[in-house]
Amino acid sequence: MRSPSSSMGRLAAITATAAIVAAACGSSATATPTAPPTGTPGPSGVVSSPTATPAPTKIGGSVSVLAVWGGSEQQQFLAMIKPWEDATGVTVNYTGTRDEPTVLTTAIAAGGSSLPDIAGLPGPAQMIQYANAGQLQDLSSALDLPSYKANTPASLVDLGTVGGKLVGIFLDVSAKGQIWYDPKVVGDLSTTAPKTWTDFQTLMTTDASKAADPWCLSVSSGAASGWPATDVLESFVLHTQGPDYYNNWWAGKVKWTDPGMLADWQQFGQMVATSYGGANRILTADFSTAGDPLFTTPPGCLFLHEASFITGLGQFAKETKLTDYNFFPFPSITDQYAGAVEGAGDLFGMFHNTPQAASLMNYLVSAQAQSLFVSGGEFLSANKQVANYPNAMNQQLGAILSGATSFVFDASDQMPTAMQTAFYKALLSYIQHPDQLSSILSNLDSVQASAYTTQ
Repeated sequence: MRSPSSSMGRLAAITATAAIVAAACGSSATATPTAPPTGTPGPSGVVSSPTATPAPTKIGGSVSVLAVWGGSEQQQFLAMIKPWEDATGVTVNYTGTRDEPTVLTTAIAAGGSSLPDIAGLPGPAQMIQYANAGQLQDLSSALDLPSYKANTPASLVDLGTVGGKLVGIFLDVSAKGQIWYDPKVVGDLSTTAPKTWTDFQTLMTTDASKAADPWCLSVSSGAASGWPATDVLESFVLHTQGPDYYNNWWAGKVKWTDPGMLADWQQFGQMVATSYGGANRILTADFSTAGDPLFTTPPGCLFLHEASFITGLGQFAKETKLTDYNFFPFPSITDQYAGAVEGAGDLFGMFHNTPQAASLMNYLVSAQAQSLFVSGGEFLSANKQVANYPNAMNQQLGAILSGATSFVFDASDQMPTAMQTAFYKALLSYIQHPDQLSSILSNLDSVQASAYTTQ
């Protein structure tokens, strides 16, 4: 059973080691490697020898992998594992799906025989449930555990540990709550970005005539529809109520009908009311295309709230960083919480302990694999040896993490499955029926009353 108190301990570890996480993300290197480099980063951020990981053993066979990635993200992942496939002779059978929680939960309920060998995990809360169900394998025999712990922030190692056993690894980290825009429409805000929410509202008013609406927002994501909206609400909660309130909220210690929570939902409602295409587009357009109207002529919107991974999706993947799009951090709402940052990461676990799966898991966390992974420009590595970021934008994202006054992990990812699912559905309902907010929040209180006692 996952208890809020044990999870709070994990989050406290993240907050205490935010600087370490950031150290894994910041760099001044600009070169894209043609092969996976090895070793530790030097003063310039370029990875140097001689701490090479031994070459994988030739074993043959196949391994099945399930993850959320599609498009350019999937291509980067497959490019990362290609050297391992060549070295081991193993064929990777990859399946990409945005309905990952449904696929895994259904397979576990059916006994687990149809589970993939390796899979991305929806979040820490689900990871704990899968581990407690006896489905996730202990990774201590699959990984070079001392190297993994030495090269990974302790907070992330702790988040992947259940009952003293490491069952989840972070392939990457992301900075959430960024505000994206087209410099050709609103101008270059790299040195003049609004610092406060009031300044931001003034900017939107000034530039109102430059686009059909201030905001772009899309929350469709298959069975997981609604999760993109959780990121927006979480930004409001963090920046109005602060990290302690935020952590108590996802841990089930703050009622959804709390006045502070109500105010944050209403803030989110104002964004919905001023978003391009209205509720219909918000609910039906895939989240990966949420920001596409930024680039239309005339523009459909001025701004998009999204995590750093958006640069590999939709129209963003076809545009040029810094020239066609840029970002600034979520503005301060309450002064004392300025500089607070929300982050997340892609967790992976192993459901079948085969030689092929164990070898791939060990490769995924190596500096060689991670250096190749981030060279495409869409990911930030959780490996402290890796610093070969190929562009200034990723270096800036790393700087946001390094400059964070506090760091919190994605709230919905840490809620029990029943609470998380209800949260997703509640946001979908609110987008469609904003006049029903009171009953929506009351229903979430009802779910909360049982969700934290039945896991």
